[in-house]
Amino acid sequence: ASGGPSPEAGVRPRTASPRRPSPTSAISRPDSGSRANDRGARRARRCPPAAAGSAAADSRGDLPRGDRNSSRAPGAATPRPNTARYNDWRSVPVAPPETFTPELAVSVVVPAYRPEAATLARTLAALERQTYPRELFEVVLVDDGSDPPAALPYEPPFACRIVRQPRRGFGLARARNTGARAASHPILLFLDSDVLVESSWIAAHTRWHHEVSDVVTVARVADAPLDGPLGRLDAAAVRDRPGSVADLLAVGPGGRGSAARSGEEHLIRTRDLASRADDPFRALLGGNFGIGREFYESLGGHDESFRRWGLEEIEFGYRAYVRGGLFAPVPEAFAWHQGARDAGQRRRDEANLRLQRAKCAHLIADRGIRKRQRGRVFAVPRLVVTIPVGRPTNESPAEPAADPLLRAVAALLADRFDDLVVRLEAPAPEDPDDRGGPGALPAGPLAALRESFGPDPRVSFSSGGSALDDFPASPLHLRLSPSAVERGFRPHLAARLARRLGGAATAGAALPDGSSVRISRAFALHRARRAGGTAGDYGEAKTLSARAIGLGRLRAARSGGGGYPPGYPGAPTRFLDRIREIHGPGGFRAFLRWVSAVAGRALDGRRERARAARAERRSRSGGSGGGA
Repeated sequence: ASGGPSPEAGVRPRTASPRRPSPTSAISRPDSGSRANDRGARRARRCPPAAAGSAAADSRGDLPRGDRNSSRAPGAATPRPNTARYNDWRSVPVAPPETFTPELAVSVVVPAYRPEAATLARTLAALERQTYPRELFEVVLVDDGSDPPAALPYEPPFACRIVRQPRRGFGLARARNTGARAASHPILLFLDSDVLVESSWIAAHTRWHHEVSDVVTVARVADAPLDGPLGRLDAAAVRDRPGSVADLLAVGPGGRGSAARSGEEHLIRTRDLASRADDPFRALLGGNFGIGREFYESLGGHDESFRRWGLEEIEFGYRAYVRGGLFAPVPEAFAWHQGARDAGQRRRDEANLRLQRAKCAHLIADRGIRKRQRGRVFAVPRLVVTIPVGRPTNESPAEPAADPLLRAVAALLADRFDDLVVRLEAPAPEDPDDRGGPGALPAGPLAALRESFGPDPRVSFSSGGSALDDFPASPLHLRLSPSAVERGFRPHLAARLARRLGGAATAGAALPDGSSVRISRAFALHRARRAGGTAGDYGEAKTLSARAIGLGRLRAARSGGGGYPPGYPGAPTRFLDRIREIHGPGGFRAFLRWVSAVAGRALDGRRERARAARAERRSRSGGSGGGA
């Protein structure tokens, strides 16, 4: 056990050498239960090792991974983790386009399946016009099992190779991972094979990646119908154009072919992704974005279980956001998709999207994608509640007893905020038999918890590591101190804390013994882990009162079996707490429903007591008459 605070508490000191998560840090340990093993299997599907892939070769031989240390110019600065609050990309100092000097090499990954020669030729011709030095970028064309195999329409004047993978259904996610593994350079740009870019496209993306190691640069894409000027253009016209691609397509500098594809509405709603909105990842379009290769690998790449069209990039972007990535819009990298979908293609895409939305509801714990459904258990829980169990440590000075732990876990599983998992954190036993001789059974609170909740899919047991590694895609983390468990707490603590958190990055309440209860957003915890500081350095930090969240001085348990658990507060306290929790019209309506329910239960109780009293009087009067 560590002698200092845990990363979940958001109090990691700033260091000169920021810690970076390893590519395998999110793979769950064997003792974390069946849910952890499932998470590890999903992680393996996302970005398997290169040896597990298919042949990565073209007619000119294998594509070497290259000396990646040589992808940096002498004296080039090393990109640093972002330290922005929320997604405030405007606060990050980045060289403006007119003074930007390229120093880092770039790999452009272009997935393709049965690409049309003319379309691919126009895409490559647009890349020929890049202002970025040709010796500092390469193009990796990934053929997703085309039959006949895809081939280059002509020999471009920059480094360009084909990597092939066998066809296993819709393989866009797998193709992006294949291209990332084959890439030789530290910056990855992803471009669809039917997209035209302006001459400043690479420079517009990469000036961000020269400064920030965990930034995701996103740009929009609009449709350019083939029945317009584009259908009359060949590669030479794109390569030798006198002006911009927008001028060539006769759409003007602000032309917008398709608002749905460009994502303009999302940018407006989030003030160009600079607001506190917790879904900047929805601006990511898989055919036009950039990311550092090291950060890409730490996320596990794309989830290769996506074998239908649609939303694979949104799921990837969600994981990048939860892991503390900064999303920066790059309007200068606006691009054009060659051709528009016909009515038949739109119907097929919509049918695929219906299935993909159901899949993403399990993987993306975002309220805009996962609608609340009571009683459902999802693959990625929205909230992880960590309770320390076991031998005392500096962080956990006392070992909770079994009964309070059992009550606490049961109360959390019955919480109104039911999209959660309870993570019981216990150190690995020093004795393999866990206190006792050969064949001895585990004793103490941990054994009681395993017997009571071991098979429950919403309870996880961890013998080390961090909740951020065990549940890397969960956006909220709550840590309960042993003191909070021993004292007991009112029902629906998780729902109350999540509501009090609001749009803040972290919120906590101090207890009389000096410990605390804290709920934090994962993006802030991951940034604190990489760049140092606390979760409060990356967003608003709220201080809550223990009494307001149901952890203040608790009343003694009622005697006589009144139906209340030990420590349950009386009616006046509950009424005042409910009034304090009113925030806006929705909170007031919830308060009125609660008052109505309480009044209804009180009336039902009075009627029941009145019926019992009448029955007792009748029995007495009947007994007296019989005696006469």
